[in-house]
Amino acid sequence: MEDVIAIVMAAGKGTRMKSKKSKLVHKIFGKEIIKRAIENVEKAEVEEIITVVGYQREQIQEVLKNKVKYVIQEEQLGTGHAVMQAKKFLEGKKGKVLVLNGDHPIMRPETLKKLIVQSIQRQEYATILTMIHNDVIPYGRVIHDENGNIKEIVEHKDCTEEQLEIKEFNLGMYCFDIEELLKALGQIDNNNAQNEYYLPDVLKIMYNKGLKTGSIVIEDNTEVLGINDRIDLQILTKALQLRINTEHMKNGVTIEDINTTYIYDDVKIGIDTIIHPNTTIKSEVIIGEECEIGPNAYIREGCNLSDKVKIGSFVEIKKSIIGEGTKIPHLSYMGDCEIGIKSNIGCGTITCNYDGFNKSKTIIGDNSFVGSNTNLIAPVNLGRNTFIAAGSTITENVPEDSLAIARQRQINKEGWNKK
Repeated sequence: MEDVIAIVMAAGKGTRMKSKKSKLVHKIFGKEIIKRAIENVEKAEVEEIITVVGYQREQIQEVLKNKVKYVIQEEQLGTGHAVMQAKKFLEGKKGKVLVLNGDHPIMRPETLKKLIVQSIQRQEYATILTMIHNDVIPYGRVIHDENGNIKEIVEHKDCTEEQLEIKEFNLGMYCFDIEELLKALGQIDNNNAQNEYYLPDVLKIMYNKGLKTGSIVIEDNTEVLGINDRIDLQILTKALQLRINTEHMKNGVTIEDINTTYIYDDVKIGIDTIIHPNTTIKSEVIIGEECEIGPNAYIREGCNLSDKVKIGSFVEIKKSIIGEGTKIPHLSYMGDCEIGIKSNIGCGTITCNYDGFNKSKTIIGDNSFVGSNTNLIAPVNLGRNTFIAAGSTITENVPEDSLAIARQRQINKEGWNKK
């Protein structure tokens, strides 16, 4: 989106996490909190992103690398002070600047885009995201005039008894006119209960100048859940889990137990597929239509399952392509492999894809049958219509239409055990 810059605040200490790591590099569904926040901004079509870092900034920079520009806030003197550190990237520019916190990882990009679009279309100099909540929570109260403009935001600790009754809360996410923001930042002070420079004070300054301001009430309050400790981390993980699972069910997927099914981001699943309980499906997996997955299955990154595939109990699949109608019913590991159509992989089959130095590939042709307790020592290629006898360890390619038996001949030594 042209003429829009984002500032993501990520300088706080996060001491309540009780961790040696920055709270922003803890993960939700395999992805760091700060990385999720940045990706949400990118998906809202904002290309230039400035991240304000401070405490444990090396860890954040290691995660984000060169995806963003960085400014350092050495002392945490409030949200207004944090934005001041990014002035060098704003000076001389026109347009909008989106400001948000790095510890709100499950904000929908559509919500951020809506905030930006309203600010542009209504020509508001400040547009904020707000929440209606009946409980008393320690967020700033939003005060409007009779025309809907925001007169000011009063922080919780500075509220009068009357202001504490207000049910509209500031969520700390803003879209400002760049030029007017820079002017207002030069006028805010730290004369408040926290002795900090509050970014919300900018709105009062703009309002007093007669500039138009506005707000958007968020539709789903779970989007703005922040993270302070590991309890919050679990709550957000659960919220994201239910959101993802619900979307798949709306799109025609049966999930038998929404609470024990973990589907990561960017997974595609076809209609009429059934996901049994205690199943984990990692990011960027593609599953076709009318498949059956689980229970207790683990589908890792890089997998592509065609239509009518069956993955049963205690099966793990990694970086594999599974052809239409193929079955891997139970107790198998299939890593770095390609399996053709209508094949059957017996219980306890393992692709031995790693020799301690390199990972190699296994290819299994169409209509093949692999017996139980088989080891496939990669790299190895099984042709079409092959039959592998149970208990075999396969180290060489098997031609199509062949039976392969690779096990030692049985020897019975009578009376041995009595000795």
